[in-house]
This record gives sequence, structure tokens and C-alpha cells, in this order.
Amino acid sequence: MQTMTAKTALVTGAGSGIGRAVALAFAMEGAAVMVCDIDAVAGNETAELIRGTGGKAAFQQCDVSKASDVEVLVQSTTREFGSLDYACNVAGIHNEFRESIEEADEDTWDSIIATNLKGVFLCMKHEARAMLSQGQGVIVNMASVAGLLAEPGCYAYVASKHGIVGLTKTVAHDLAEKGIRVNAVCPASVETPALMRNPEEFLEALRRETPVGRMGKPEEIASAVLWLCSDLAGFVTGSALVIDGGVTTV
Repeated sequence: MQTMTAKTALVTGAGSGIGRAVALAFAMEGAAVMVCDIDAVAGNETAELIRGTGGKAAFQQCDVSKASDVEVLVQSTTREFGSLDYACNVAGIHNEFRESIEEADEDTWDSIIATNLKGVFLCMKHEARAMLSQGQGVIVNMASVAGLLAEPGCYAYVASKHGIVGLTKTVAHDLAEKGIRVNAVCPASVETPALMRNPEEFLEALRRETPVGRMGKPEEIASAVLWLCSDLAGFVTGSALVIDGGVTTV
């Protein structure tokens, strides 16, 4: 993989889990990283981790469901580091409980769609503007195997992730001749702090349901993101890369 020195990466949802792993991975390859999260404490911690290893990082608090926040985020990135070469849109939320469709909560639907789907739309809109001014760039969106399959009782989450896959393919098509590649990654269960707070019996069930017998690690998803951003994936755009330990094979 080529060095990313003198390049700039923007990562949303970078305060923990997959987002933090992606931000750290970009920094390890030499990129300057704009760390974004709605949680200022967690986001600043990620930025400090990068700076502590000699990397370049800044933090910008952002609610990705708000257009004004996202516009400021991208402007801050190019002002701070001079360019926007890579963007990874990780910020997202999940249902806290499974619902029956006849009792589904409208507020839950609105909140998840606003963050997961509208948030990715807004981020791509402003990231693409910055990248078009440069004539190049790569965007990677965080979808899920729930963007390809059903996840019972998680209607808003599944709809949002299916939407991200479709949005990714459409934007990739529209920007293909303009020097910008757009892809999505579709992980299954990953050992993030949020997921690992669940009861052990729930976690063990996830492991049993995964053919390789374990959940993924945030660093494994980050490695796939960096590959998609590298020149090694120069012919890859509009894809939804499955990283699931075999979940979608059964």
C-alpha cells in the first residue's frame, strides 16, 4: 500500500470503535486526520492518540444530521490541512431494542434515519464538493451486512444501511468520470465498545452465528477502508465490500 504522507483523511464517528480504528490506521500510513464525532471528549481522545504517536490530527465536533455542522466540518478540514483526499463516513446509531412493526416507534425511526442515512448524504455532498475542486478523492461509507440482509426488529437501522448501499452506488456512478471513487463496507458484528456492552449470552450467540466463530475486530474493518482508499483499489468504485466472517454465506 502506498504511503499517505501529505494526504488528508476525514473520519466521522471517530471517537471510538470502527471510526477510531480507521482514524488511527490513516495516521499510521502518514495521513493528517480530521477526527469528527458528536462526543467531544471521545473525539479529542482519538486526536490525542494520533498526536501521541507523532501523527497530525485535529478534532471537529459535528452532528452529521445537521447540514450546517457538516459544511463547517469539511471547511475546517481543508482549512486546517489544505486538502481532503479521503473521507470515511462511520458515524451511525443502532436500535437499542428490537421492535415489532405494528409497535415501531416513529421517533426511533426518525433519529436513526437522520444520523445514518441523511448524515451520509450530507457528508458525501460536502466531501464531494471539496474533492471536485481538487479533481480527485476517495469516499468510503460504513454500511453493514444489514444493508444486504434482514435484521429482525431493526427496521430503521436496516433501512438506513440499505439506503447507504444504494446511495453509494449512485454517487459512485455520477462521480466516476470526475476522479472520485465511492465505496461502502458491510461489516457483520464487530467488537466495538458499544456492542461489547451487551450481555455475554447475546455476544456468544453472535459468535455462534458467524461461520468463522468470532466477531470482527475494528482494525480489520479499518484495513479494508485503507485498501479501498489506496491506489491498489484504483479500479474499485460503487462496491459494497462484505467483511463478515462468512455470515452472508449461510
